[in-house]
Amino acid sequence: MLRNSQKIILLAVILTLLGFCAFVLSSCVKKEIKNTNSSGKNIICFGDSITFGYGVNPGQDYPTHLAKMVNRPVINAGVDGDTSIEGSKRIKRDVLDKQPYLVLIEFTGNDFLKKVPLYTTIDNLKEMIRQIQGAGAITAIVDVSAGLFLLDYRIQLSKLARETESIFIPATLSGIITNPSMKSDFMHPNAGGYVIVAQRVCRGIEDYIK
Repeated sequence: MLRNSQKIILLAVILTLLGFCAFVLSSCVKKEIKNTNSSGKNIICFGDSITFGYGVNPGQDYPTHLAKMVNRPVINAGVDGDTSIEGSKRIKRDVLDKQPYLVLIEFTGNDFLKKVPLYTTIDNLKEMIRQIQGAGAITAIVDVSAGLFLLDYRIQLSKLARETESIFIPATLSGIITNPSMKSDFMHPNAGGYVIVAQRVCRGIEDYIK
C-alpha cells in the first residue's frame, strides 16, 4: 500500500499532468473570443514581477522574447510587486492610453503572497477586462499556477475567461517553478524560464493575431 507521503507525491504529479493537458488543449481549441476585430496596434503585457522580468537582465523578460515571435509591437507594462489592486490604478496610463490590440493580464502571485482575498482579485481582474474590452481590445488571462501551486486561482481564472470571452493561458509556470535550473529564486523564472513562458503565451494568442 502507498504511504501518505507517496500518495501526496502521486497526487501532485497527476495534477501537474492535468495542468499541462489543460494548457495543450486550450492552445489547440479556438474559442469564442471578444473583440477579434480589434483595431488597436500594440500587444500589452500587463502584470507584476513575472511580466516585468524580475530576476533577469533587461531584454530577458518574457515580453521581449514574445516580441520576437509575433508581428506586432509588444509593450512590457509589468511592475514588480504589484497586486491586482495597484494594477487597477494604472490601467488607463499603462494600457488604455497605449493603443491596445491585445492585452495579456497577469496578476495573482502578489495577491496570493500579500493575502488579497481571491474574490477581490477576481473582481479586480473582471473590472480590468471590462475596461479593456470596452476600449475594443482582446483580453488574455495569463495564469502563473503550476500543479498544486495556485490551483484555486487557476480554477477561478479559467471560469473568468469563459465568462468574459477572454483567451486563457493556463499553468505558464508548470515545469519551471519546480525546476531549480529554470528559476532565479523560489518562484521567478530565470532567462531560460522566461523563454518558455513567452513560448506558451505565444501559442495561446497566435490564432488571434492579425
